[in-house]
Amino acid sequence: QVQLVESGGGLVQAGGSLRLSCAASGRTFSSNTMAWFRQAPGKERDFVARIIWSGSTYYADSVKGRFTISRDNAKNTVYLQMNSLKPEDTAVYFCAAYARTYSGGTVNYLDYSYWGQGTQVTVSS
Repeated sequence: QVQLVESGGGLVQAGGSLRLSCAASGRTFSSNTMAWFRQAPGKERDFVARIIWSGSTYYADSVKGRFTISRDNAKNTVYLQMNSLKPEDTAVYFCAAYARTYSGGTVNYLDYSYWGQGTQVTVSS
């Protein structure tokens, strides 16, 4: 059974940092695009960042220069380093895996097949 488990969320003051982790089990995702999405109350699930199988990374404009996505294939884990956090970054953050291998993935959450349960990030002003 495939599982994605996020960790690392919490409460932080504006300007602070957090590092989210997403540990996968049940299969390896080294050949798949992995992504982070976030969802604030009453809003749609938005793309944050993705890292494709080759290591290339893509970011939403709102987080570019502040967030960094990375992966450790040996640990089957994806990370999201979040710096210079702002109150508008407050949301539940979800890890997702794109089912098709050797593909660049998309920014549409509906295209992703595997999801974690989410981790809450709250940034106070």
